[in-house]
Amino acid sequence: MNYIDAALLAKMFLGGAQNLDANKEYINQLNVFPVPDGDTGTNMTMTIMSAAKDVQSLADKNMYDLCKAISTGSLRGARGNSGVILSQLLRGFTKGVRDLEKIDVPALAAAMTRAADTAYKAVMKPKEGTILTVARGMANKAEELSSPDISMEDYISQIIAYGEEVLAKTPEMLPVLKQAGVVDSGGQGLIEVVKGAFDVFLGKEITMPTHVVSGGVPDIIPAEDIDTANIKFGYCTEFIVLLEKPLSDEQVNEFKSYLESIGDSIVCVADEELVKIHVHTNNPGLAFEKGLSLGQLDRMKIDNMRLEHAEKLAKERARYNELKAEESAKEAEKAAKERKPYGFLAVCAGDGLKDIFGELGVDYVISGGQTMNPSTNDFLDAAAKVNADTIFALPNNKNVILAAQQAASLSKDKRIIVIPTTTVPQGITAVISFNPDATPEENEASMKEESSRVKTGEVTYATRNTCIDGKEIKTDDIMGIGDSKILAVGSSINETTIDMLSKMVDDETVLISVYYGADIKEEDATVLCEQINERFPGCDVDVHSGGQPVYYYIVSAE
Repeated sequence: MNYIDAALLAKMFLGGAQNLDANKEYINQLNVFPVPDGDTGTNMTMTIMSAAKDVQSLADKNMYDLCKAISTGSLRGARGNSGVILSQLLRGFTKGVRDLEKIDVPALAAAMTRAADTAYKAVMKPKEGTILTVARGMANKAEELSSPDISMEDYISQIIAYGEEVLAKTPEMLPVLKQAGVVDSGGQGLIEVVKGAFDVFLGKEITMPTHVVSGGVPDIIPAEDIDTANIKFGYCTEFIVLLEKPLSDEQVNEFKSYLESIGDSIVCVADEELVKIHVHTNNPGLAFEKGLSLGQLDRMKIDNMRLEHAEKLAKERARYNELKAEESAKEAEKAAKERKPYGFLAVCAGDGLKDIFGELGVDYVISGGQTMNPSTNDFLDAAAKVNADTIFALPNNKNVILAAQQAASLSKDKRIIVIPTTTVPQGITAVISFNPDATPEENEASMKEESSRVKTGEVTYATRNTCIDGKEIKTDDIMGIGDSKILAVGSSINETTIDMLSKMVDDETVLISVYYGADIKEEDATVLCEQINERFPGCDVDVHSGGQPVYYYIVSAE
């Protein structure tokens, strides 16, 4: 077949989503910094799965509605920079084909070029050696190869091959990739999407994963769609054999071996008078027959685990719906209150940090940041819960800014102003800098300026051996990561933190703030602060419980 119609495009898109999901952990491991929060694969997967859910729900898969589902679903579900760029690629591509009945080679070339153009325009400062470069390379190859004489199969195959060539060259374009010995993770993710789509074009059947998500909340799967295929043995079988005569150790072992041949989760306990049996099997009758060869059966019990699994999920679905109804009622009550001129959204992970933002007057805190980047839809949902005309959004993570900005562009009834804070301390400073008597534009300018002055360091452990920023790093080393590079590496959390601070503190620094994470005890944080006071006597030192995961300490110098 030398064209792609709507039905095939839908299957190819789902195939791309499935292949990305299957390779997400590998993509996560391509993270440049060896920190335990590499999430490019996860972000891209959750972005495309948001669209996949909408595609699967389409009753009539005509080209226009299909393209709308792909574009809207990915835009609203976009997470992290890589996810936002992927959503823009899909947006540009679908705009290029939505009015067609069939996609031929020239149409595919034009759509790929439009996809790359759209993604480049969405990024304020496009950087080569990234997913953008891979997308542009494949688009250029598509234009170069476009011909009425080439078969669609050969055409797509050559585009993918060239995309892989471009991906292999990304370490030469970005020195940080070369130092880490990896290709660009976003580019790898894009290749996996296209390869998965091509597999479907060639006739491969796909099975979509059941953990499709939308907006950060796992969808509750209808009972009739619950996948129980991963339950290998469906019947939990229990019984007692009343022995005619005691069994030898050899006979007991033989009984166990037989049960292992027909199932798993074996429990076989014998004494002189009886044997107690537990086994998961697809044929309880065989277990009973074997027991009858040894004596009489008693207390026989069979449970269908597949049905139990479905019932459990059905109960979870009912509870989920109940909680959502309660949440909606609370939101309606809150929305009925007087509307404010200004409101605030902030992103952070950790109960302590959440409390700090709440005390500073932030209306809604989106959980996430370092280990889970919120989606565009998460920002839109959060904005809907803030009863204000103008909402200042604080992403507090460089990988969250694009999703926040995308939400701002999609918001209809409220103005969302994104202050591009890249760390939690920057976000805290931005809120403190807010002046209720100033205009939104004046506040935007001052909040950006004040937050940009904050130096931030984060202390965590290395997940692999690497060399980066001129530093040899081994698995489990402690790293102090600054705003743009790794500042310190060591074996001690406190010593590495002090070493990192020595490269952050200068003659103008007057305040050092320390936020300790979930894995640090208060008394240990107190000891660190005493050491900081000794090392930097000219600075005030504040300590707070942040409760953040992954990072032992987040510190700021102002």
